[in-house]
Amino acid sequence: MEGRVAVVTGASSGIGEATAERLAQLGAKVALLARRKDRLESAAARIAGGGGNALALPTDVTDRAAVLAAADRVTAELGPVDLVFANAGVQLISQIGDLKVDDWNAQIDLNIKGVMNTIEAFVRSLERVAAEGRPADLITTSSIAATRVLEKFSVYSGTKAYLSHLTRLLRTELGRKMVRVSTVEPGMVDTELPDHVTDPDATRLMADLLRQIDCLQSEDVAETVAFIASVPRHVNLTEITILPTAQTV
Repeated sequence: MEGRVAVVTGASSGIGEATAERLAQLGAKVALLARRKDRLESAAARIAGGGGNALALPTDVTDRAAVLAAADRVTAELGPVDLVFANAGVQLISQIGDLKVDDWNAQIDLNIKGVMNTIEAFVRSLERVAAEGRPADLITTSSIAATRVLEKFSVYSGTKAYLSHLTRLLRTELGRKMVRVSTVEPGMVDTELPDHVTDPDATRLMADLLRQIDCLQSEDVAETVAFIASVPRHVNLTEITILPTAQTV
């Protein structure tokens, strides 16, 4: 990762925070984007304290103008971006008949529109870097929910299915330009994401998994993202499903 410039969204906690730290440990200059300024600055300070190079940019990725402004700052302060990890997301579970429209919109806005805003902001940089003969990576965080049929997960699963299929489609355009496009599809990860879930059945399912099996940690996913970006330039690991060994649902 030495010499690379990475952008990580959702970097104030969980998978995003762990990935930003891991990329910095491997030598990348990392821009951390998320809404929570205090958490973001704390993560950046921790990276800097370990000898890494980190830039904290409090940004709501659902705000297109804010993401574009953040992209300008990253380029000005760190250089051309060659690795984008579009990771920010939210999980709000309910049965469709509950008509929790605000929850639907929140997931669509962050999980889909937030990713598209991120792509808009950085895809030109990825293309330019690739044209210069250097590695360029666009990586998203999907979920096993993209392909599993889980009751009450309809909208969340739909947003993640969008990301998984988007990866396949973008490769037809960006792959020929030598920009690698990848997605990671984790199973149960011990992060704060389940804390957003208010549905009793879904909460019970996740709590049982956390209690009964050795779930993934954010660092496990971070290591996988780092591996995707570190293989030879002609190799594109397109879709990686990451499951706890004991997870069966």
